Amino acid sequence: MEAGVRIVTFGCRLNVSESEAIKRQAESAGHSGLIVVNTCAVTVEATRQARQAIRRLGREHPEAKIVVTGCAAQIEPESFARMDEVALVMGNHEKMQPASWEKLATSNSFGKKFGIADFGIETTEKVLVADIMAVRETAVHMLDAFENHTRAFVQVQNGCDHRCTFCIIPFGRGNSRSAPMGSVVEQVRQLAAHGAKEVVLTGVDMTSYGKDLPGAPTLGLLVQAILRHVPELPRLRLSSLDAVEVDEALREAIASEKRLMPHLHLSLQSGDDLILKRMKRRHSRDDAISFCTEMRGLRPDLVFGADIIAGFPTEDDAMFQRSVDLVAQCGLTHLHVFPFSARQGTPAARMPQVPGHVVTARARHLRAAGQAMLKDHLAHQVGQTLQVLTERGNVGRTECFAQVTFPHGVDAGLLMPVTMAGEDGARLLAA
Repeated sequence: MEAGVRIVTFGCRLNVSESEAIKRQAESAGHSGLIVVNTCAVTVEATRQARQAIRRLGREHPEAKIVVTGCAAQIEPESFARMDEVALVMGNHEKMQPASWEKLATSNSFGKKFGIADFGIETTEKVLVADIMAVRETAVHMLDAFENHTRAFVQVQNGCDHRCTFCIIPFGRGNSRSAPMGSVVEQVRQLAAHGAKEVVLTGVDMTSYGKDLPGAPTLGLLVQAILRHVPELPRLRLSSLDAVEVDEALREAIASEKRLMPHLHLSLQSGDDLILKRMKRRHSRDDAISFCTEMRGLRPDLVFGADIIAGFPTEDDAMFQRSVDLVAQCGLTHLHVFPFSARQGTPAARMPQVPGHVVTARARHLRAAGQAMLKDHLAHQVGQTLQVLTERGNVGRTECFAQVTFPHGVDAGLLMPVTMAGEDGARLLAA
């Protein structure tokens, strides 16, 4: 392995944002020959993939020091600490503290017992993980650019106060806490000043933004402030939203702010009301349909993505079909399908489970429904000239987040009009 710090990231856009900050902090502290694996715990499969990657990295780079962090490491630190390849397990709070990387750089060796005087918490061999539920604040980590990304990600919120029965993430991220509005605006301004054409706001439960801040500003007010105070930013995009928590100011921004991209990703999870209740979700099927209809009335070019779980415990064929039907009724063109996997410690793990082969078949069916909707959406874009932000690898993204493939080399980070010559079912093809 080359000298320096390598980051391997799993999971959400929030992890992408945090990985960039981790890399800068670890490099600034003087680390070399370090691999940081930033894990995800949203599914059992995500954790399995992280373990598999750690084993592979250990084989390929036996001389490297491997630090494991992220949600899976926060939730089950001892299981990662038992892996021979792992030098240290670091919690989600500790990974974002420059002092953690500075003190680690000056320690005699990894894998020893660190003292309270060093880190301010009791630690065990190879484990540096504090109680995430005790964390009360989140901070914006000032970055001027994102390595290997043409879009920049800004964390505005962390943690979650809800307790959906299938979700382990609150135990990896802690309770909801928001970054101060002024800090977020300043971070976006810095990124735009250094050439960022698009900034994506990220969080665990973004629509809860501001409830813990003085004056309780909302996500919509934050969006309006960014667009007002950073006029040089061409594009602002939002990551996953909870539709029932979208505030009036955000509705106004969606309707009137053309620099706010017309693509919303919704945390829907199911199209059946009884399953939604068993999930302890806060919306109904009709709420989801009404929201999509209302938003399209405000902005006709709006497209929607969504997370949907296939095979949640007790889901029968009729319940599942209502999720399939929801794809068309809400016009979901960018679908993330999660085959249900029971996470130990969640209420859903104790419910009557759907057989694994049925879960797999339902996930495949849902993905096919989503792909059909995407193909239809792309077909309607053929022949149009759309604004595209180019990325590495001769691809780009439209304002509606459709991927575009170019037939020739193109520099990354350009915002330009492109005529669409065709589509292949998954992406648009540039002329």
